[in-house]
Amino acid sequence: MKYATFITAEEASQNLNNSGFLFIECSYALADPQWGRAEYEKSHIPNAVYADLHDDLSGTIISGTTGRHPLPSKESLTATFSKLGIDENTQVVAYDMQSGAMAAARLWWLLQWSGHQNVAVLSGGKSYWEKKGFPLAGLQTERTPKQYKASFNDDFLVQSDDVLKEIEQTGSCIIDSRTNDRYQGQNESIDPVAGHIPTAISKPFNSLLNPEGMIGDDAKLGDYFKDTPGEAVFYCGSGVTAAFNILLFVHSRKVFPKLYAGSWSEWIADKSRPIA
Repeated sequence: MKYATFITAEEASQNLNNSGFLFIECSYALADPQWGRAEYEKSHIPNAVYADLHDDLSGTIISGTTGRHPLPSKESLTATFSKLGIDENTQVVAYDMQSGAMAAARLWWLLQWSGHQNVAVLSGGKSYWEKKGFPLAGLQTERTPKQYKASFNDDFLVQSDDVLKEIEQTGSCIIDSRTNDRYQGQNESIDPVAGHIPTAISKPFNSLLNPEGMIGDDAKLGDYFKDTPGEAVFYCGSGVTAAFNILLFVHSRKVFPKLYAGSWSEWIADKSRPIA
């Protein structure tokens, strides 16, 4: 069986010894960039490898131009996936400490963008896995590199100029995936400018998650996105939690919307761009 959105802890645990499965931990904390790797080294799903949001899943920050987590180049991303040991036959299971929004869904999106559909996010993450008593290990795993063959689909992406055109078009749909207080311009503690992209609709990435970091109800998820067109553009602060919202959308609607990867932190880098 192939998994392309979510995989439950029970399903994942049945494939711990499946050579076709690769578990990748992506735990990360914006306030402490070293925390994620330390968390992985302390304990992780057996045979899992680690991918760092900053070092492996993001590109070079250009001050005044890019956002906080720009996309890596296609060449460097292909090299990273090869180093992690992914090929066309690999079923990837991405996870972090909880829901997958930081930054397992980022890995999921990057793999989908590069043409690899057999990737799923572990529902509930490592915290739920541990709560259910599934095994954890402390030894780091050395994965044999493989030849990753990428086939990038740039239709998944929009740039800032595309977003400007969306603002001007009647019926456009831009989705802000940040928490609602940040959308409203309140309690902005991450980026230097508060507010949101004009005409954007607030649909926080965590609205339907239960306390265990899982989707509480698939029916509610369907209702949450029922009025969101398939060509909607999702953004967040730096293109990370928006990937989780896209994951939820694809899980619910079976349609792949677009990502403005630069997101709010890139948008505000150019003072000529409008702000609401």
